[in-house]
Amino acid sequence: MTPDPNSTPPANPENATPPKPRWRRWALEAFIFLALFTAFQLWQARNAPRGEAPQFAGQLVDGQAFDLKAWRAQHPGQAQLLYFWAEWCAICKTTAGNVSNISADWPVTSIATESGSAEQVAEFMRKSGYRWSTLPDPKAEILRQYGLPGTPAFIIINPAGDVRFVSVGFTSELGLRLRLWWASKEST
Repeated sequence: MTPDPNSTPPANPENATPPKPRWRRWALEAFIFLALFTAFQLWQARNAPRGEAPQFAGQLVDGQAFDLKAWRAQHPGQAQLLYFWAEWCAICKTTAGNVSNISADWPVTSIATESGSAEQVAEFMRKSGYRWSTLPDPKAEILRQYGLPGTPAFIIINPAGDVRFVSVGFTSELGLRLRLWWASKEST
């Protein structure tokens, strides 16, 4: 019997190269993604302050006076979260639930950037169900003071008053909780 020239020869298992495990490729891709994500976060936070948090004061949307130093003193031994957001920011709407949940357990003050007057911000917060303390920043002066490129942005201040973590863009609730916990443990 003559072999068929169109048929493929049987595979020789001794000479075949075994396929590389997929998990290695996935691990490499995950590593590359995390490296790029971290580099991008560091680049966005390049102008953010290091060391002592810049002081600011103003009037909250509920009419109460706010002073960062006094607010920090009301929460000794705890890390605090400053949340910069804007009423027109789509990503801010996705992070608002995370901030609401965190505000039940951690000190949170938000800064409503370029979102109008205190009355306009208060009305938007009422309609959206936001219940955390908020300072209007209609001209983005506090945002610029903190060197942030946009919203949403998160500043975590440790109990000593130093900026410990800066994040711009979407951030998970778990990520914020871990950073707050870590910043609180630094001074103990």
